[in-house]
Amino acid sequence: MVFRPLARSEYQHSKEWYATQRAGLGLEFEAEVETVLLAIAEHPERYPVADDNIREAFVARFPFCVYFRVRPDRIAIMAVYHQLRNPS
Repeated sequence: MVFRPLARSEYQHSKEWYATQRAGLGLEFEAEVETVLLAIAEHPERYPVADDNIREAFVARFPFCVYFRVRPDRIAIMAVYHQLRNPS
């Protein structure tokens, strides 16, 4: 599994933001995202295609989706994206 640099940055920023909101919340967010990443690694095809072969997996308890592409040799994480953020 490979993160695009922007996806890694979004993920880090979100973990840090949640950590400032309540003690332990950043770790809870990280655990939920990691659960989704493990599920993607095991069964990437079970997630729906959102657009142009990019699949989306929702994160439990948090308003985020993980967007990814399945490549022959890896899974590319395109974004860890807040669902209420303006996509532009």
